[in-house]
Amino acid sequence: MKVVISEFMDGAAVDALAAAFAVRYEPKLVDRRAELLALLEEAAALIVRNRTRVDAALLDAGPALRVIGRLGVGLDNIDVEACRERNVVVIPATGANAGAVAEYVLCTAMALLRGAYARSAETAGGAWPRAALSGGREIYGKTLGLVGFGGIGQLTARLAHALGVSVIAHDPMIAADAPVWRDTGVQPKNLPALLAESDIVSLHVPLTAQTRNLIGRAALATMKQGAVLINSARGGVVDEAALAEALLSGHLAGAAIDVFAQEPLAPGSPLAAVPNLILTPHIAGVTLESNIRVSALIAERVAAHLRSFA
Repeated sequence: MKVVISEFMDGAAVDALAAAFAVRYEPKLVDRRAELLALLEEAAALIVRNRTRVDAALLDAGPALRVIGRLGVGLDNIDVEACRERNVVVIPATGANAGAVAEYVLCTAMALLRGAYARSAETAGGAWPRAALSGGREIYGKTLGLVGFGGIGQLTARLAHALGVSVIAHDPMIAADAPVWRDTGVQPKNLPALLAESDIVSLHVPLTAQTRNLIGRAALATMKQGAVLINSARGGVVDEAALAEALLSGHLAGAAIDVFAQEPLAPGSPLAAVPNLILTPHIAGVTLESNIRVSALIAERVAAHLRSFA
């Protein structure tokens, strides 16, 4: 059976697949779509990250496809319904990068609250901005609001509690009396209440019709004066122009954005040259360790699915 891998994957996992299947691994294949489609003609499996568009045209080019392995958890680049119609199983790496994302949320929250890490050049040059940087805030005693309370949100809550942070969360898919609230020590809130009470708001929701621009001008205005926002979920959940306005006005003290409506970030983005803003290129869940875990998990599960046809 043939396996095509169109984006980067840990070498050990690639080797494990290659020991049992005919593997074509090219991390840049995602940027050569015509070539990718041609390679899928006899492929039984395709492994992708977040940039490969798994749409009807791609699936039509791979009539023998039986499984799509997703090196991550978001599925907005995959037409899940089209896969279902063609009996192609989609396997995400659920849980394997949760630790990386949770650490990203907390470390960027602390950096934004402290506000002391972007002026190294001044210190190196002898300016010594000690007074200006002495008003940073601690994370201890703050309230973290999690919008979405799945596995990543729950792990983030556990780590935050260890830092002395109170945690509240909003997730309409979880009943108010569900055991997870008691088990995690997290209080459920409706979205307006969460935004109004949180010193830190972190997003953990997929991009859907219901969540697109969920954090727009009205929601941002509801947030606490001086709060910080972190989006490591999906671009499109935050209205980027509205966020820029909230930062420039001083209503928000800062934001960390890892995902964007257009990736790479478009020239002329409203987020360019905005103060107190950390921008990262969709890497919250990608670390050396998480890449090994994610890759190994997907290699194992894709292999197991293909063997079920043997």
